[in-house]
Amino acid sequence: MSPAPLETRNAQAVPIADVPDLGDEEFRDAILTAVSLGSRVSALFGHPAGEGKLRLFCVLANDELGSLALLSRQVERRFMSLANDCPGVHLFEREIFEQWGVEPHGHPWLKPVRFQPPLVAAGARASQIGVANFFRVEGEEVHEVAVGPVHAGVIEPGHFRFQCHGEDVFHLEISLGYQHRGVERALAGGPDKRTIHYIETLAGDTTIGHAVAHCETLEALAGAEAPARAHAIRGIALELERLANHTGDLGALANDVGYLPTASYCGRLRGDFLNMTAAICGSRFGRGLVRPGGVAFDVEPARSAELQGRLARAMRDIRGATGLLWETPSVMARFEETGTVTRETCEKLGFVGVAARACGVGRDARQDFPLGMFRFSQVPVMTWHTGDVFARAFVRALEVESSGKFIDGQLKALPAGPVLAALPERAPDRIVATLVEGWRGEVCHVALTDERGRFSRYKVVDPSFHNWTGLALALRGQQISDFPLCNKSFNLSYCGHDL
Repeated sequence: MSPAPLETRNAQAVPIADVPDLGDEEFRDAILTAVSLGSRVSALFGHPAGEGKLRLFCVLANDELGSLALLSRQVERRFMSLANDCPGVHLFEREIFEQWGVEPHGHPWLKPVRFQPPLVAAGARASQIGVANFFRVEGEEVHEVAVGPVHAGVIEPGHFRFQCHGEDVFHLEISLGYQHRGVERALAGGPDKRTIHYIETLAGDTTIGHAVAHCETLEALAGAEAPARAHAIRGIALELERLANHTGDLGALANDVGYLPTASYCGRLRGDFLNMTAAICGSRFGRGLVRPGGVAFDVEPARSAELQGRLARAMRDIRGATGLLWETPSVMARFEETGTVTRETCEKLGFVGVAARACGVGRDARQDFPLGMFRFSQVPVMTWHTGDVFARAFVRALEVESSGKFIDGQLKALPAGPVLAALPERAPDRIVATLVEGWRGEVCHVALTDERGRFSRYKVVDPSFHNWTGLALALRGQQISDFPLCNKSFNLSYCGHDL
């Protein structure tokens, strides 16, 4: 009988030696069995094992049980692909192939995930930027529309290729990776003085989400806990980040359908929420706030009172601005039944965050894998069931309301005590997986340490990595003119995907 995956908890460091090393069939069967019982793949990545071998590590998350499981297997040149039976791993397997040259045998389409230099010289595929085997739909009057990677506005590069018949979209293919920065490669050997700055710029609009995941990871490796007051301030900052981005998205969605009242209000209100974060730490995006062992800035009573007043005014205004959307027939006519993704598709591909909750899947790490202040102050999980643009907009509006209540409650009852604690040395030869609910969805960081307690591998999975395929599927059967609206309803990150 093969060993079972190692059961663990969110942000819990365990010896790497305890992670079972399975055979090819055992590894495959263990993942498929776990997925059939309700788990999903949060991370799947390679780590050199010496003698030309690569050790694959898989992190399985069970939302219902709130548990994580770790398993691994060693491979040399190929392994059996899981993508046909477990579609949620298709990008992970393509990434392993292009980074390490190890082929997932039977994978339906090994297209580049990113245009990046391989992590090993032998075997791995060196991608030529912009060159890929794109899918083509053949037929009379079928035409192709290519958009990007260079766009008209100040925006990161991404290429969208539509296969259309007239205005109807048969297929959308999304090609990313044009701005690959090699962040994971740079994190190896850390942490050092640069590490936290890499983390805070993984996806600039998710500075707090990634910083909290990283710091919780380091604290787990050190066997230490940040002070309660620091956890509360981290929670406030995380929800302010959610408020700012959801508000901006609601305004942008209104703008995409030409509804200027909400668009104008939300543009200003997004700035109000960003300025609340700046009032805490001096940065509108929260850079410099979250640090290993706690936070670098306190929220004194006078500042807390000021933030409570500013929050109350902004929440009053955002209710009025978003309420206009649901009361305007012309807006609802564009939102409803546009860009629909089914719950079945969501569960098969492992969507996270707003994209999942808009399909009726109550997946939220704040409830399922709570860390910090979320262990004691629950935020209700907001869902809708239609899976369309309306659902993704409405879930954002519901979360704005719940995040505002959470922040207000934390500001009124901040625990006493320090905000920063010194951390002991990190444990050697450990692995830890940390899940944090960023504003887009689940942020996953996995760290492995060497015999000195330094990072031998640091894997980051931004929520966009799980959700980009959802945008492609949302366009099937839609009008090509619906693309900007569908795109904004997902609002995924190029740089969070490209790393």
